[in-house]
Amino acid sequence: MIGGVLSFGLTSLIKPKSLTKIEQTNNQTHSCKSKKSTNSFNRQLTSVLMPTFESNISFTIAAEKTVNSVVHVTTEYEPKSSQHPFSEFFYGGGPATQIANGSGVIISDDGYIVTNNHVVDDADKIEITLNNERTYEAALIGKDPNTDLALIKINENNLPFINFGNSDDVKIGEWVLAVGNPFNLTSTVTAGIVSAKARNINILQRRTGTNDFPLESFIQTDAAVNPGNSGGALVSATGSLIGINTAIASQTGSYTGYSFAIPSNIVKKVTEDLLEYGIVQRAFIGVSIQNVNQQVANEYKLPNLKGVMVNGITKDGAAKSSGIQLNDVILKVGTIEVNDVPELQEQIGSFRPGEKASITIRRGSEIKTLTVVLRNKEGSTAAIKKEEISKLTAHGASFKRLSQQELKDLKINNGVKVSSIMSGKLRNAGITDGFIITKIDKQPVTDPEAVAKLFKSRKGGILVEGIYPNGAKGYFGFGL
Repeated sequence: MIGGVLSFGLTSLIKPKSLTKIEQTNNQTHSCKSKKSTNSFNRQLTSVLMPTFESNISFTIAAEKTVNSVVHVTTEYEPKSSQHPFSEFFYGGGPATQIANGSGVIISDDGYIVTNNHVVDDADKIEITLNNERTYEAALIGKDPNTDLALIKINENNLPFINFGNSDDVKIGEWVLAVGNPFNLTSTVTAGIVSAKARNINILQRRTGTNDFPLESFIQTDAAVNPGNSGGALVSATGSLIGINTAIASQTGSYTGYSFAIPSNIVKKVTEDLLEYGIVQRAFIGVSIQNVNQQVANEYKLPNLKGVMVNGITKDGAAKSSGIQLNDVILKVGTIEVNDVPELQEQIGSFRPGEKASITIRRGSEIKTLTVVLRNKEGSTAAIKKEEISKLTAHGASFKRLSQQELKDLKINNGVKVSSIMSGKLRNAGITDGFIITKIDKQPVTDPEAVAKLFKSRKGGILVEGIYPNGAKGYFGFGL
């Protein structure tokens, strides 16, 4: 008992006066003070953790400005023997499926609509349903598998459309809305934040299945996106188009927390190219590059991890002509900093061949700004129209004339180079990028247009002879 009394007495002596005072009040007063104190704490906690909801951002305004500009895309196509690699990202899919659904965004009042390439790829018929339930048949204007974008059009005027925003200005943590038609639930709006930028998930490389140049620099968000949202709009809190929803990261095929959108600056450039030229005018610096990590920084004595390092220079490319050298670190394109490979590709992807780009580099301890005249993958600064490309393509392969230097290096008198190859009969036969066709059915070939025309017109068996860039010979016999 004595010990207990002493313990209680000592505790009373060391307690703060304020707490002692509260304990001296009656129960009713104590209860009221305790409740008031808790409410005050909760208000303070809310103001710290959820400041956005105290601001003037209104999702209703953005939704009203955009929901009528997002359309429901329904496609019909013949059954394919294998499942489309993007089938988990738009509603429908599977070998026996003939109907698929996705979304699209009206970008002009006269009926131009942007969507994903994988939504309309191989479609025999494209039908558009507006938010007011009116339906139209759409025409395909052009598509680009390397960015997974397509441009379609309906014959209508005075349509509500979404204005393009500047995706370079989008910030991580910014509120965004995803507008689309998940699971055929038309005109659905979800909200989230931008959780990352310049994200590469290697999905387009799997789609093209070629040595072409897919461009992936996605905006990652946690806005709920599900099958059917593909081709729909990602918009800012003010209602500007900042991306086209394309894919989700999921083990189930449905939303699990991460979705990806093509930045609006890429969308705007690609759609303008498709409208003007029929194909995308893709510009290149002419370098191979790598991210700057701690190991690279230590090896090359770099002061920080900013930029991307040049580890290869294309012969006769734009970089070589402008003075960019091996081991230079590219820091900026114009005023935009680039700190990984997708960021650099995104910025260069907004240019056309022949345009000038201001490139800031670090070379040793020196910072330089160089003007680079960008080129296409063929090394030219000229724009090429779809009609010109079609003359040089057949069965998924594109052909290119050999230079005198290439003929000399390979010690051959004639040949036509396979500059790129996608799925088709030539690729199925085993012909690859870079292979040089010297003879077709024992006849020497020199003209790319003539080779393409021959492949298009020939029926039955054909024998192709040629040489690889390393000097190895190749022979292919197959049917057309």
